[in-house]
Amino acid sequence: MPEPTPETLDEPVTGAPSATPGTGDARPRYRTQPVSFVRRSGRLAPRQQRAWDAYRDRYLVDVPRDVARTSVDPDHVLDVAATFGRDARLVVEIGSGQGEAVVAAAEREPGTDFLAVEVYAPGLAQTVLRASQRDLTNVRLVQANAAEVLATTLPAGSVDELWVFFPDPWHKSRHHKRRLVTPSFAALAERVLRAPGEGDDGRPGGTLRLATDWAEYAEQMLEVLDAAPGLRNVHGPGNAAPRFEGRVLTGFERKGEAAGRVITDLEYVRV
Repeated sequence: MPEPTPETLDEPVTGAPSATPGTGDARPRYRTQPVSFVRRSGRLAPRQQRAWDAYRDRYLVDVPRDVARTSVDPDHVLDVAATFGRDARLVVEIGSGQGEAVVAAAEREPGTDFLAVEVYAPGLAQTVLRASQRDLTNVRLVQANAAEVLATTLPAGSVDELWVFFPDPWHKSRHHKRRLVTPSFAALAERVLRAPGEGDDGRPGGTLRLATDWAEYAEQMLEVLDAAPGLRNVHGPGNAAPRFEGRVLTGFERKGEAAGRVITDLEYVRV
C-alpha cells in the first residue's frame, strides 16, 4: 500500500474490486450504502502538518482499503493488543473530531487504551498534535468509515466503551438516511461491545455512550437504541442520562449551548 496520507476524499481506490460481468467478483466498485459524512477539504494548518509528518507513524493505524479511501478491507481484523503493545481496557470514539475528548480521557486514564475513528484530515492531524504534545502512548487513530470499523475491523466483544459524541444530525428529512445512529448501527454496537460476565468475572457488559445537541435526533436515538435487543438503557426506556463526566466540554458543545440547544446524553449497556 502507498504511504498513508491525511486525504479525506472518499473516492474509489485504484485497483479496487469491480463487479465486471464474468469475473466472478460480485462486489461493487463503489459503496452501495450512504455514509454519515461528506467530502471536505483536507488542508492542514502548518502546525498540524508538522505534527502529522512527525508523529503519524506513531499514532495512525494503517488499514488496508476496500472500495474507497475511507473504507476498510472486510477481511482485515485489527489486532488490538499488538496495536497498543499490551492488553488493556479499550475505549473507541466514533467521530473523534479535533480529538479534545479522546486525548483528555487518554491523559486522565493511562491504563486504558483509546482508539479514535475519524475521516476528516484536519481532525486527525489535530488529534495527533494534541496526543504528541502530551507524549501519550495509549491513543491510536483510524481514518475510516465507522460502520465498516464496527462491522469487521474490530474483533467482536473487544470494546469496553463505545463513544458517539455529537454526530452530524443531518437535520433535513431527506438526509436522515445519512444519520449514524440507526437500527443497523445498534446491531454493530452490540457486536463490538464486550458481553457481560466475560471471563467469569461477573462484570457488566460494555457501555455505549452518546451525546447530541439536536433534540429530534436524541428522540430518534432513544427510539432506535431502546428497541435494540442487545442493549439496555441504563436509566430506563425513554430516559436520558446525566452528563457523562468523562466528556470534556468542547468548543462544539459550547457553541450548541450558546445557541440555546439542550445537550442530551444517553447511556446503554450490552446485555
